[in-house]
Amino acid sequence: MNAFSFRRLWALLRKEWVQVRRDPTTLRLIILMPMIQLLMFGYVINSNPHNLPAGVLMAQPSKYERSIVTALRNTGYYNIRMVATEAEAEQDLADGKLLFVINIPANFDRSVDRGESPSILVDADGTDPTAIGNATGALGGLTNTLRRDLPPNLQAGPAPPPFRFVIHARYNPEQISALNIVPGLICVVLMMSTLMLTTLAITKERERGTMENLLAMPVRPIEVMLAKITPYIGIGYLQVVIILVMAAVLFHLPIHGSVVLLLLVLGLFIASNLALGITYSTIASNQSQAQQMAQFTMMPFMMLSGFFFPFQGMPAWARFIGEAIPTTHAMRIVRGVLLKGNGIVEIFPDLWPIGLFMLVTVTIAVLFYRETLD
Repeated sequence: MNAFSFRRLWALLRKEWVQVRRDPTTLRLIILMPMIQLLMFGYVINSNPHNLPAGVLMAQPSKYERSIVTALRNTGYYNIRMVATEAEAEQDLADGKLLFVINIPANFDRSVDRGESPSILVDADGTDPTAIGNATGALGGLTNTLRRDLPPNLQAGPAPPPFRFVIHARYNPEQISALNIVPGLICVVLMMSTLMLTTLAITKERERGTMENLLAMPVRPIEVMLAKITPYIGIGYLQVVIILVMAAVLFHLPIHGSVVLLLLVLGLFIASNLALGITYSTIASNQSQAQQMAQFTMMPFMMLSGFFFPFQGMPAWARFIGEAIPTTHAMRIVRGVLLKGNGIVEIFPDLWPIGLFMLVTVTIAVLFYRETLD
């Protein structure tokens, strides 16, 4: 056997480099992956969200009420807007448009001036305890906000706080983290499994040599897509049933809404992920490339959907991207149906983006579907 040769090694290195350059998509993904991870972990992770949407119900606006609203804004945690009626506040809380409803009672000024320490009720959306934890904790430091405006007899000597906040965590009174994580986990598991299942659907046939038989058949691209997607919808539903049963038995997950509605919505969500997988399968040249595309997608989908960290804590650009991700809307729907008992009216704003995403991905897959092997 010949001795080690740097000349032969150099020739092999050149050959490998040529091989790498022949697959530019993989090279781009390898370069982009650490950049995306750095952006995700550097900017998106924030367990202390600020500017949370909060509505204020005020029976009789006066100087005390205005001082409290100003103090709430100054904490940085509350993005205040006025709410006209309790019905509007209740609806906005159920829809997720508000995370807090701050109800200042009638005759609040008179009660403060009498030293009665009236209560201000704060209804907080407890479906994500992490999102509201620091904001509700900041309320304790605001109870002396009105001290300097009190009558002289109440300013002299020690006295109880002029008012107090009473916090009511809606939909998850005990603020159990599992009740937030488990519904989100349903969407994450479905996203990961269904996306990976179909990502290899067409590239696998192309590499196995069975694509010729498929192309020889008198079928249209959309028919191929539907045939590839449909069997996996049943698998996705099986996963949903298993997770729901285990969550109800082990974690006592409440189901306040319609199970039928939930299953229909999840069917659309499953189909949207399958459509994305088929799109990757048609675009990719081989199985390895298709898998890399799927893996490249999974982290942003999980990070920007609000599963790991509160959605409201992300920067504006991250929330903008997150709104285009079906996992974000699916999580809101699942949590809303299970914990809030939301119906079709409440979930519709999050339902149509999932359908639109599926329509766009299927269209792209059909356009990129190659009816020849060239």
